[in-house]
Formats: sequence, structure tokens, C-alpha cells
Amino acid sequence: MADYDFDVLIIGSGPGGYVAAIRAAQLGLKTGCVESRDTLGGTCLNVGCIPSKAMLHASDLYDEAVSGRLAKLGVKVETSLDLDTMHGQRKDAVKQLTGGIEFLFRKNKVEWLKGYASFTGKDSVKVGDREVRAKNIVIATGSSVMPLPGVTIDQKVVVDSTGALELPSVPKQMVVIGGGVIGLELGSVWRRLGAKVTVVEFLDQILPGFDGEVRKEANKIMKKQGLEFRLSTKVTGVAVNGDTATLTLEPAAGGEATTLEADAVLVSIGRRPNTEGLGLDKAGLATNQRGQIETDHRFKTAVDGIWAIGDVIPGPMLAHKAEDEGIAVAENIAGLTGIVNHAVIPSVVYTNPEIAGVGLTEEAAKERGEVKVGKFPMAANSRAKTNHEPDGFVKVIADAKSDRVLGVWIIASVGGTMIAQAAQAMEFGATSEDIAYTCHAHPTHSEAIKEAAMAVLGKPIHI
Repeated sequence: MADYDFDVLIIGSGPGGYVAAIRAAQLGLKTGCVESRDTLGGTCLNVGCIPSKAMLHASDLYDEAVSGRLAKLGVKVETSLDLDTMHGQRKDAVKQLTGGIEFLFRKNKVEWLKGYASFTGKDSVKVGDREVRAKNIVIATGSSVMPLPGVTIDQKVVVDSTGALELPSVPKQMVVIGGGVIGLELGSVWRRLGAKVTVVEFLDQILPGFDGEVRKEANKIMKKQGLEFRLSTKVTGVAVNGDTATLTLEPAAGGEATTLEADAVLVSIGRRPNTEGLGLDKAGLATNQRGQIETDHRFKTAVDGIWAIGDVIPGPMLAHKAEDEGIAVAENIAGLTGIVNHAVIPSVVYTNPEIAGVGLTEEAAKERGEVKVGKFPMAANSRAKTNHEPDGFVKVIADAKSDRVLGVWIIASVGGTMIAQAAQAMEFGATSEDIAYTCHAHPTHSEAIKEAAMAVLGKPIHI
């Protein structure tokens, strides 16, 4: 048998791919990683999770000042928006983090193959003019924005999530097509900076997949913050004339059409796996009806020696899911046992307050059997009260018989951080009583999790 160039070749350097590459190299495997961008890190670090959080944080600080929230705390400042500087700090965060991955590649002796990869056989890949062979190939090519039929994204007036990060000025009227995580986060950024934002969602409520009570409360909070929602509404057309777009809207159930004008339209209706152009057929692979690559629990595909992780396989398209799969697949390739518990994958919306959840929604839990639910409002939490952050609640869902925690849902200013405790508790099979009798530091937002767990048992203290 001819020599292999690599023990492991990773296609894609996003959160799944770069983590898989580093872990494989740590385990002593000769590792290469294919990436076509000029920088490592994939969508998440370059144009997704990281830059959007930089803009969310900066815009929230600006909003604190201009809305008078700081003045109520006795902090009086003169405010003005320097959007170029705000964009600059976003780009700096991206530069530092993508550069950090490049450093880690050098440190761990991971070879970066620059270009697009295409299979030429089940153990061979062509990258540019170079063809390489690998004992194991991991497909970690991520996902890209799902287009809206009939709507052209020009990245000027009609933008996707990447273009929404680069707007050179604050729109007067922005329409966000899609009430999911990305649309709400980026819509929140531009609302805080002064845009009038309208969110158009086909379903009857925002945040599909989240707990029903959380979806309704999030809608109420965001309305109070100035976002307008057109629910149960579909976009049937977007016509651009100069710097203005005219959207045609219809009720989702059918009915009379209306129009809405905007100087910025964000198309955010979901993402699709990046499997086109990989030459999967030459490797003997095919995708399912959703364009995903099916794998077993070890992330092996139908072809021996080819593995897949992250957004290209079934499951939630989340960076931290891909990271865990990246570690697991590298360990499986090395002969260890790499496992990901897909029942305990947290989701977070980084609005203010943050919206987070892990495990089952109350609706899904009830379909499986009898449950007990405990809730605790953040308005009754001492730290949230002190910080003037009264919006939201913590909700703990437990099995009625075993008391085992099935799901936790949080709306709180630091909900994304708080959800880690819930995920860890569920990973260890905790009951609501386990959480209720765990001492929590005072005063902290996390005490609300303890109180919600006590509410499951029918004995919260502070309500």
C-alpha cells in the first residue's frame, strides 16, 4: 500500500475542524487541515459567533448610555456613535482569535493546506494543484446561509448575516426576515444603534425550537425594547430600487398582500450544510434529503475511513456541538472512546437579556410523560434586582417520578453563563433536589436556578 501523507486530514477549520485537528495532533497523529479562507476559524470566528458578540456587547454599552440606563445609576455621560471604531474593535477581536488558532496549529504541528478540497477517491483529496492521501478524512465544512427563493442578496441593501455585520451606517428602517437566533441578535444590534427594526417570521412565534413559555416572554421583552414583530407572515418578494427595498408580505395562512419599505433587509431564515463541491460521489458518499452527511454515534460515515462532524451532520448547528464532536472524532480515530451526549447541548441567544436552554422543552417533556415544573422570576433575584435587570425567569423541568432534570430554560442578563451549571447537572443525571440543596453564592444570578429547583419541590424561598 502506498504511503499516506497524513494520518488524519480535516476538511474545514471551523470550531469542529480546528479542534479536531489540534486534538488529533495531541494524540500523536500526523494531521493536516484544509481551509480556503485567509484565516482559520470558519464562519464562527470570522463572520459569525465572535464578531456578532463584539457588536452585541458594544451596542449594548451604547444603548445603556443613550437610553438613560446609566444615568439612573448616577453615571452621566455625553454620547455619540463612532461606528467605524465599533467595527474596528470587532475586526480586532476576530484578528486576535483567528491568529490564536494559527499559533496553535504551529504549536501542535498541524499542517494548513490552503484552498478548497475535493475528493478524488475514498482516501484522497485534491487541494488546488496538490493531491494528498490520508488514512482518515474528517469532513467539517460547516454551513452557509440558506437563500430565500426569489430574493437576491447584494450585501448592500439586502444582506445576509455576514453583510449585516459590515453595514457602514445605521439603517433607518431594517427588516429582518426570520425570527430565529441570528436574526434576533443582529436585529438587536442595529435597533440599539438607532434603527427601527421589524422582524418578519413565518411561524406564529419567534425562536422555533425553544420552550413555548420562553418564546412568548422573549417576544414581550423585545417588543418593550422597540423591536416590531410581524408573526405568521411570509415574505413573497423583495424589490430593490436604489437604496430602498420594498418587501411584499402575506399572511402565512394566505390573504391580502401588503408592502413594507426598508433601507436594509437581513435574510436570516436558517443555514444549510456545505457539502456541494466536495466530490462526495468520488468517495462513495451521498447526502440525505437535507443535504447532510449521515454518521453513526462515533461520527463514521458509510465509507470506512471517512468521518463527519458539525453542521454537515444532523443535529443543531452550534459551534460548541461541533467542538465536542471534533474532540470525540479525533479520539475515536486514535482508538480511544470519544462520546458526545447530544441530549445535553445548550443553546443561547445573546440578546439582552440572554435566552438559554438545555434539554427538553416543557412541551416535549410532557409528550414523554408526567413532569414537574419550577419557575423563579429574575425580578425576585437579589443580584438581578441590584443590577436593575428584572426581566426573565428560570424554569426547571423534572420527571414527576424520578425528579431527574429533563430541561432548564433561562431568560436573564447572564443566561448564557448560567446555563452551564444546568448542563453539567444534567450530564451527571441530577435531580431538581440535587440542585436545590447545592449551596449557591449570594448574591448571584445563579441563585435563581437554585430557587427554580426548589420551586419544583414546592418550596421556593423568595416568592
